[in-house]
Parts: sequence; C-alpha cells; structure tokens
Amino acid sequence: MRLKKTIVTKDIQQYTLKTDMNETYHPIAGDVAVFEVITLGRHEQVQGEDKRNVAIFEKDLIMAAFADRYATSQFEGYVPTEPMELYDILGAGGAIGMVKSKNWSLKDVEPTKVRLVGYCTDDTGKVINTKWYKKPRVPFSGLVPNNAKIILSIGSTMDSGKTTTAGCVARGLKTTGKRVGFIKFTGTCFTKDKDFVYDCGADYTIDFSDLGFPSTFMCEKQDLLDLYQTLLMKAGAEKLDYIVMEIADGLLQRETNFLLKSKEFMSTIHSVVFSCGDSLSAFHGIDLLSDFGISPAFISGRFTMSPLLIEEVKLSSGMPVLNMDEIMSGAYNHLLISQKLRAA
Repeated sequence: MRLKKTIVTKDIQQYTLKTDMNETYHPIAGDVAVFEVITLGRHEQVQGEDKRNVAIFEKDLIMAAFADRYATSQFEGYVPTEPMELYDILGAGGAIGMVKSKNWSLKDVEPTKVRLVGYCTDDTGKVINTKWYKKPRVPFSGLVPNNAKIILSIGSTMDSGKTTTAGCVARGLKTTGKRVGFIKFTGTCFTKDKDFVYDCGADYTIDFSDLGFPSTFMCEKQDLLDLYQTLLMKAGAEKLDYIVMEIADGLLQRETNFLLKSKEFMSTIHSVVFSCGDSLSAFHGIDLLSDFGISPAFISGRFTMSPLLIEEVKLSSGMPVLNMDEIMSGAYNHLLISQKLRAA
C-alpha cells in the first residue's frame, strides 16, 4: 500500500521505521511516525505533501506528526503522555493526538482513528521531529528586515474573519504598488489560509508549518518568539514593504493572549486590525485590547456582512468599521500605514 505523507512531513525524505519502541517511547509534539487508518470519522482526507487534499481509507498508511490542537469550532486535543492503542487525527495537515473536547456541532462525529505502526528515526536511531528539521533557528531580536511595516490581523474568536480580513488588507495594500507578504504565525498546520492570501494578491506567503511546526499550541513563549524571528528573516529575502500577519484563534487563546501582552512582540507591529463575529464581541474586544494598550486601526470581520451591525458598532465604538470591499479598495490604507501603532 502506498504511504500517504501529510504536508507537515513533507521534508522527511530519509528515515528508518522502528516498531520496537511503540510501547515504550513517549512522543512529544513534532515527532514523526507512520500510522494505519483504522476507522474514518471527521477527517476523510488529509493534506498531502504536495498540498493536494488526499482521500484516506481504512487500512491506509499515513505519515504524520504528533501535535496539540486548539480549535473551538473543531477539536481540542493533546499529545498523550503515554503510549495508546489508538490515536486521533486532530487536523488534516497531519496533526495526531488524543481529542479532549470538541465543538457541540460535532457531537455525533468521531475523530478518525489511527494505529501507530512505527516511529520514523534518523541514522542515529533518534525519532525525527519536524520542528526546525534541517532549518536554522534565528533567536528573537525584534529586527524587521527591510523595515517592513507589519499589520497584525487578530480576531475575537476562531472563525471571526481574521484570514479574510488579512487577505483583503493584502489586496488593498497592493494598490500602492509595493511588495506585500503574509505570515500565518500561529495555528494548526493547514495551508489554506496562506494560500488564500496569496490568491488575494500577496507577493509572498509563509507559515509556521514551513519551519516544521505541526501546531503552535502549547509552545513556550521563547520558542514562539524565535519562530517569529525566523519567519521574518525568511520573508526578508523577498524585500517586502508590508507584511500582513495573522495570529490564530481569539484574544483569550493562550498563545494569542501572551503575544498581545508581550512588549517584545508588539514592538515590531506597525498597526492592528481586529475582526469580530458580532457587535457585542467588537465592544468587549475593544475594551480588552485597550487593557493591553492596543487600539486597532479599524474593525472588520464576519459582522460586517450586516449593514445594521456595522452601524451599531460605528455609533457605539466611535471606531472605523470597514467591510471587505472597502478594505480591498485600498481607499483606507492610510488607517494602516500613516502612523505607528497607537496606544489605546
């Protein structure tokens, strides 16, 4: 049976499959292994090494990596602390772990179950880990190559419209004739977001999985800052004038929350755009961001599909509210680029 490699394992070319450590080795996030599909559930496809959606079937063999996942509309899952008989596919990009909770909309949907066949090891016998695999790690310095202006796209929750807003911002900035890039800094491996922003017109896109991270959930702060600097330096080779960057999930999510509170991280940010799913989350989000010392350049997101909600937020917040067409037009670029991030 042909082995189906998930995208997070795309750089793993040479390995030895070891099966004698399945019952004794305790995996960590990023460890690579081969799994047999036992029963299909939520995931009937995985994203393959060539970014194609690959159908999977019972008895198929897939190469994937252990990972933690935070997704309020999908699964919450973790790398198990001990060997298990079966594991769950947490994300289509190749994240494997054990589901702890799931959104109520999936109450009747089970995760796809897989069995560990063996670990992928290098020529020293050590389990291969995708994080930083054959890639240099750049310690955080706060240097932004080319003095590019970084526009940070954040949201009230998962599915609040962050990526759509980021793509529209990139398209709007392209009307200036400058070079625009996109970084998806945190989340769970799946290239849909960076591919969307590229299709919106960005000249260059990159995400955390390009440095081997199957997920950034539960990463330590210094690891995240080094990941950020390394992504910036890789993007720097493209001589970008603007970098639109998205950090995943909502303001209260672990990594998002401590990044927004980090003076080191926020010192690199030129301006912030805030996406919300409804008007109430906009108001509370503005207050929460104010506590962090952040004032968004404008507010957007899913709620801007409703003209009534737009008027509510405009009247009650006194802040600019833009829909997607307005952002893409470039007519409001001045809100993003005219001055450095204002303290709230």
